[in-house]
Amino acid sequence: MLIRRENAADITGIRRVHAEAFADTENPQALPAEVGLVDALRASAAWLPELSLVAERDGEITGHVVCSRAHIGDAPALGLGPLGVHPAAQSTGVGSALMHAVLGAADALGEPLVVLLGHADYYPRFGFEPAAQLGITPPVPEWAPHFQARPLTTHDPSARGEFAYAAPFLEL
Repeated sequence: MLIRRENAADITGIRRVHAEAFADTENPQALPAEVGLVDALRASAAWLPELSLVAERDGEITGHVVCSRAHIGDAPALGLGPLGVHPAAQSTGVGSALMHAVLGAADALGEPLVVLLGHADYYPRFGFEPAAQLGITPPVPEWAPHFQARPLTTHDPSARGEFAYAAPFLEL
């Protein structure tokens, strides 16, 4: 498996990964919101191409993760997501490899903090903790039990308050 930055030739494969990873079994014809979200993020000012990574195996895109610009007040932060792995590659370490790679890349770029909305039992293995413990609140209060943050090397603990995702997240 190779983890690398996405390029223009990967867009169809990325769309396929998210379409199949997030498919609605009750409505398989519906295009999952994550597909449109990645497209909208890519077209927005919040897009950070250095933090859009793919997993490739045998020339096929098997996973994708992206972090986009977000804020806590005036302080910069990153919103992680979506993270998608093709169903045929799930439970093979692709998601973990993508997560480690994107966190390492974000840290190397000097980013201070990564925030996500996700399963409270899964993401702590990557250093995520409830965002409330860092004084960060979700834009939707009901998200609090699943709203998590991962401080990176340059994290400033004074960055506290409501987290603001990139605009495309608000259009879901």
